Amino acid sequence: MIRRLRTAACRKSRLPLVAIMVAIWAANGSPGIDGRARAQIAPAAHDAGAAMIQTLHISVQVIGKGSPVILIPGLSSPREVWDGIAPELAKTHTVYLVQVNGFGGDDPRANLKPGVIDGMVADLHDLIVSRKLKKPAVIGHSLGGLATLMLAKAYPGDVGKAMIVDALPFVGSAFFPGSTVESVRPQAEAMRAQMAGLYGQPVPEAVLNAIANQNALKPASRETVKGWMAKTDMRVSAQAMYEDLQIDLRGQLAAITAPVTVLVPWTGAEGTTKTELYRGEYAGTAKLKIQGVADSGHFIMLDQPEAFRAALTAFLAG
Repeated sequence: MIRRLRTAACRKSRLPLVAIMVAIWAANGSPGIDGRARAQIAPAAHDAGAAMIQTLHISVQVIGKGSPVILIPGLSSPREVWDGIAPELAKTHTVYLVQVNGFGGDDPRANLKPGVIDGMVADLHDLIVSRKLKKPAVIGHSLGGLATLMLAKAYPGDVGKAMIVDALPFVGSAFFPGSTVESVRPQAEAMRAQMAGLYGQPVPEAVLNAIANQNALKPASRETVKGWMAKTDMRVSAQAMYEDLQIDLRGQLAAITAPVTVLVPWTGAEGTTKTELYRGEYAGTAKLKIQGVADSGHFIMLDQPEAFRAALTAFLAG
């Protein structure tokens, strides 16, 4: 797959597909949090039965009662990505279901400007402080893995333990082995322009199929992913993807003191090879566990819901 990505990146006519492929891998870390004035966290009007919090960069649905668990979805994904486990978690935990403004059909608010990812992390920090959450477990998929690593690094007291669902400290490693933030910047800029250019028109069926087929294995999972991607504001997805490709946490992971569990999906015979790749990328993490999930695409919670539930249950109990 990496070979296909590299080939596509070199051909302008294929750049839209490359941008779509980014959705498979988008996740990872951040060089730091800016000093902007933070959003006021206040309840938002919402017709759902659960409490809803709205900030500049994210909204958060709150369900259940008990020890806190924060669930952060990935690039272009709504909070519904956690539907398979959230109701069960809510029986014993207060669950904070995050959604990035601009995803899931939401108003993009402040996410039409640069600083989407830093803004997400700052708003998550404000949520934890304002709600007096004590060492919550934070689970992030893809782009949510980015936010989780950033949060744990910038605010060590905010995260009790972290689960990263298919994310790397530098996503550029998946596209261009041996690359750096600087070397991938031209491709990242081109991808951002191509993705943002899809705004204001229905996302082509071929593009949706490419997203779904590269992110999930099961037919039902693919249909679900297609529905989610069709609702996203492509301007927000484009900017978040660009920022993700300009982030490299490798060499900084020792600053994360919380235990980190990384779930790595794999298919065919790539299991050991892929898990060892991830182990190498996470070198320096003080308390690290790498766990493979067989026969799964990027959306582990859709392709292998029982395996994901078992891994999450063990993670929370540990």
